Formats: sequence, C-alpha cells, structure tokens
Amino acid sequence: MVLRLLRCGAAALVFSSAAASAHNYHMGIADISYNARTGSTEIVHTYTAHDVATLLTKQAGRVVDLGQPGSEALLRKYAEKQFTISGRKGERLPLTWIGMKADADSVVIFQEIARTRLGAGSRIHNAVLTDLIPAQKNTVNVQVDGPVKTLIFDQGSLDQVVP
Repeated sequence: MVLRLLRCGAAALVFSSAAASAHNYHMGIADISYNARTGSTEIVHTYTAHDVATLLTKQAGRVVDLGQPGSEALLRKYAEKQFTISGRKGERLPLTWIGMKADADSVVIFQEIARTRLGAGSRIHNAVLTDLIPAQKNTVNVQVDGPVKTLIFDQGSLDQVVP
C-alpha cells in the first residue's frame, strides 16, 4: 500500500513538472474579420488563462480569479490600453467591448468596431502580455479583402500596418 502511494506521488510529480514545462511558449491569437450581416469588424482574441490571471494579479496587487465578478473590468481596462486599431488617416478607431469568456485554459475577448470595415493601411497596436512576458508572441489574422493576412507582434514589433 505504501509503495503504491509512493508510486502515485512520484507519477503526480512527473506529470505536474511536465505540465509546468509545457507552458514555455507564450502566445496569443486574434482574428479580425468583417461581418457583412452587421456591417461591423469583429475581433476575437484568445490568450492563455494562466498568463492573463498572473498579469491581472500583478497589476491589481491581489489574487485575481477570472471567473469572479470584477475580473472582466480589470481585463477590459488592460486590453483597451494594450490593443488598439487606427484607421488609414491615423485616427484611433473605437473598439467596443462585447465581453469575455474564461475557462481553465484560455481567455477569449470579444470586441468590435461598429459599422466599420477595416481596410488595408489600418494600423494595429498589440502589446497584450508583452509587458509581463518578454517572449510573448501575438498572432493577428486579418481578413479585409481577399485572403487572410497574418501579422506577428512581439516586444520588438508592437505596431504594424495591415497590408
């Protein structure tokens, strides 16, 4: 019985250390597309829940649970500062917060630019999580006209123009 418990404990340690090392790559992804039915540009971001919770906890100075009331307001404030889109003339486009969804693995953020079709020449600023994690890579897939274009953001490239 004791040997069995020791084996179970050892197995738990192996799995937990494997899980911890499995999170060596920090990334986020956002999909930006035009919804012809609503006439709006929709933005859907997905980030690792652990990274977002760690960031918000650090900023708030208290433990932040993404499932608790108040966490959405913290995330919204952060996301609206770290992710912006400007039009071709340099004017900042108003991103409307639609909401968020969080589970144990990921956080999904929903935004839109009402009654606007994003075009080539627009500028995206994406610094989400780069202030916490120097190695953070954020992929943004943009579909304006034609095929999807992919942009990669990191600490050295926080602002890019939509081709």
